Order: sequence, then C-alpha cells, then structure tokens
Amino acid sequence: MNVQKVFEELKRKYPGKNIIINDPDNPTEVICEIEPASLNPERSVSVAVLDGKIKHFHGLSKVTYEVLKGILEITKGGKTNFLSEGQKVMLESEEYHMAKGKETWVKVTSEPAWTGEDHVMIEEGTKIDSI
Repeated sequence: MNVQKVFEELKRKYPGKNIIINDPDNPTEVICEIEPASLNPERSVSVAVLDGKIKHFHGLSKVTYEVLKGILEITKGGKTNFLSEGQKVMLESEEYHMAKGKETWVKVTSEPAWTGEDHVMIEEGTKIDSI
C-alpha cells in the first residue's frame, strides 16, 4: 500500500479528521475517524483502508462494513464472501472474522462507538473454527 498516497487522499477527502496508521513499520490498515467515539459514545463512523488480512473480533460493538473502493474479502462462520463497492456486511459483537483487501476502502460504522480496546486482534496461526 502506498501509505503516503492514502494518507494524503484521506486528508483531502476528510479535512481535519484524525488519521491513524496501525503499524508505521508494516502498515496493513489506515483509519480515518469521520465521527469519532468522542463525539458520540453510542456510534462511530470511520473509513478504513485495508491492505492485507486482519483477523479480529469486536468485544462490544456491532459493526457494519460498506465497501467504498475495491474488493473486500470477508470470512466469518467458515464462509468467505467477496464484496464490491456499495455492498455491506454486518458483524455482531464477538463474531470472529477476517477482513482482507488490497488497498480496499471500507466505511465502518460501530454501535456502540469503536474503541481500540474493543478491537481484538487474533494472532496469525491461531485456529478458530468460526473464521
């Protein structure tokens, strides 16, 4: 992923919004907080740009992913689906899933609002039947 290009495009599309790079040394996700938890603890909206695969679950939040650009591969409950622009998927809290993209832009709506503590990563190689 061209992190600098993604960062600049997010800054241009969403001026003044907080942008987070998940790992500056090996970035797989860049997140732009459109409606952060600090504005409303009941709901947050962000744009995540994925480049790689991210296995995780949300402990409290129910999350909706809507593809804005690219193809999102989403695996949950042992089934894999490919979503394109305009398509959505809803994930319940504690629903293990894997999201994979190649510079894929996804609008993420979380209820209640997303927090770092609620986003629980699953280490690569961990066997989980529901993913």
